[in-house]
Amino acid sequence: MKAVIVAALLSLAGFSASAQTATCKSQADEKKLAGAALKSFMTKCERDAKAACDTSAKEKKLAGAAKTSFTKKCVSDAAGA
Repeated sequence: MKAVIVAALLSLAGFSASAQTATCKSQADEKKLAGAALKSFMTKCERDAKAACDTSAKEKKLAGAAKTSFTKKCVSDAAGA
């Protein structure tokens, strides 16, 4: 039962953090980027998001499938995809 509660709290913490930050897509839209500039911006933004998500997963001491799942969702949320 404790594991379910901890998982729920982690999900809520991740959701609230991602809801407060602007996504890569929304930032690109605000800057009115297109073409090569958009591609370059999105690549860098997603790379930065992955690094931040990996750090967050490490802080939460996630490993294996839990880390993979967390990182995938975290990056997806940050990218706005």
